[in-house]
Amino acid sequence: MERFCLILGFFDGVHKGHEAVIKSAVEYAKKNDSKTVLITFKTSPSEYFAKGSEYIYTRELSYELMYKLGVDIIKERNFADLASISAGDYLKELVETYSPRAIFTGFNHTFGYNREGSPEYLEKEQAAYGYKYFCIPAYQADNEIVSSTLIKEYIKGGNLAKVNSMLTDLYTINSEVIHGEELGRKLGFPTANMIYPANCAKLPYGVYISETPYGKGILNWGIKPTVNGRFETLEVHIPGFSGNLYGENLRIKVVKKIRDEKKFNSLDELKFQIAKDTEECLRS
Repeated sequence: MERFCLILGFFDGVHKGHEAVIKSAVEYAKKNDSKTVLITFKTSPSEYFAKGSEYIYTRELSYELMYKLGVDIIKERNFADLASISAGDYLKELVETYSPRAIFTGFNHTFGYNREGSPEYLEKEQAAYGYKYFCIPAYQADNEIVSSTLIKEYIKGGNLAKVNSMLTDLYTINSEVIHGEELGRKLGFPTANMIYPANCAKLPYGVYISETPYGKGILNWGIKPTVNGRFETLEVHIPGFSGNLYGENLRIKVVKKIRDEKKFNSLDELKFQIAKDTEECLRS
């Protein structure tokens, strides 16, 4: 029977702490002629215990980043199906299904009913089940333990320097380009309009320098108060780009904030400010 290296965890956003766990498993698997299987959940376990939960990224983007780090297989489970299973029964299921050569988790990983499964439990059971257990310690950045909860706080606070220092890549927003009101086009600055992914922690309203697959971009997130906007709008202007992006799932990497959202006295004032934002973006 083929033996696998298991990686256990939710891995929202895939920050540098997650990266340390995944890379350790991938490296071990390569040395031992094994494949890595990352076992995660479709939705955050916190949704089971509370009415809602915010994410750093959509699950699709998180999975893409996991594969990019070298994970061979991702298995998605429903947390509700496992919430009442004892740690012992869950571990036994994993062993019977994957015959693990090794199991990797972060320092604070828990599982099973009442979270009775822990790094200490996995270490204690390794001899009985014939796997090696590796607990990856906390990853620190600027003397802070990197966590998804902390990153989401920094996203909502607009602290992109902190966010980008903790993620494996620049903070990214991925969303399908949709039809908008085409005001930007009328002002001479066409934009790709999107919807901020639902249930994700959101940046404060403002204008941000960003990177797109088509070059640098000026990202605007807010309600467009100059034109009495009623709905939240996410749009990016890509200087020099004139193609059709409708229907494309666009990846926007957010670099830094230029300014807060502001209501201007006229469209001419708004146009002048967008031109200044564009100049600053291209200089950066």
